[in-house]
Amino acid sequence: MNLPILPTTVIGSYPRPKWLREVIKGFRTGRYDAEVLKEAMDDAVIAVVRDQEEVGVDIPSDGEIRRDEMVEYFAERIGGFKFYGPVRVWGNNYFRKPAVIAKLQYLKPIVVDEYLFLRKHSSRPVVKVTITGPYTLTDWSFNEYYESREELAFDLARMINTELKKLEEVGCLYVQVDEPALTTHPNEMEWAVQAINKAVEGINMKIGLHVCYNNYNILKPYFDVLRVSQFALEFANRGFRDLEVVKGLTKELGFGVVDVHSRRVEEPEEVVRALNKLFSYVEPEYVYVNPDCGLKLLPRGIAKAKLEVMVRGVEIVRKELSKKGLTEIPLRTKV
Repeated sequence: MNLPILPTTVIGSYPRPKWLREVIKGFRTGRYDAEVLKEAMDDAVIAVVRDQEEVGVDIPSDGEIRRDEMVEYFAERIGGFKFYGPVRVWGNNYFRKPAVIAKLQYLKPIVVDEYLFLRKHSSRPVVKVTITGPYTLTDWSFNEYYESREELAFDLARMINTELKKLEEVGCLYVQVDEPALTTHPNEMEWAVQAINKAVEGINMKIGLHVCYNNYNILKPYFDVLRVSQFALEFANRGFRDLEVVKGLTKELGFGVVDVHSRRVEEPEEVVRALNKLFSYVEPEYVYVNPDCGLKLLPRGIAKAKLEVMVRGVEIVRKELSKKGLTEIPLRTKV
């Protein structure tokens, strides 16, 4: 399967429509039942997929609409976790940090139904599914059972590997493993990387690894060690500095070109300049284009406008590349 050169995609999350937030609030207070909530979730997924496709995104996600948070969503669905209560992370923001209190158990498919629903309601030949990686699940959880964090991470890798195989069985082509915690403890990088490799072992789908707001100099020595086909990295927020870190990259780069932590809507020309700067380090045939990170914390209108700017900028660059005969790339699978 081929894709247009510089395929545009998202990192995963997208703002929940206001009406869905009201239904969720009503469900939690007993005003609505589970059937109403499910219908609202389904409708919201269709709406955000339409947002992405209307502006021309090549590879949409379901916006992670059904997930409140990237770690607790998976912890709720894997046996062995328990929630004690919310933990303050910064300001007045709280996180339901899970605790591992028993041997982990894979109970049933976690995101397969999400994928199948997205596949049914997207017109695009390829869609993206996101899964939180074993290291971030480990780092953002309390460990009250395993002898070490390393042992916990490898057991989580086994859970994720099972889930990836379930996705592959139903025809999924592209999964992104999210590891925002990856370089935060440099002394754990060796086994953290091996845990990720264990999670994707035997998988033949396209696997992207998303790492953001990290020290990429710590990550770089592992570019060739990690058994993924793509690194999706944030660059807009750092003003497109540190691009030299991807020089010599032998895998694809998911290039972050719009800042999800700013409500300012960029101009297409900014995307063009960023891409042309990147091409000094990475060939266009190995570049995907995406926002820095998930868009869920932005107002929906701004999120959509940022995606539109991203696509318009890419279209400008594609016209120039077409003059060199560069119009398509293959959908590369995991190495």
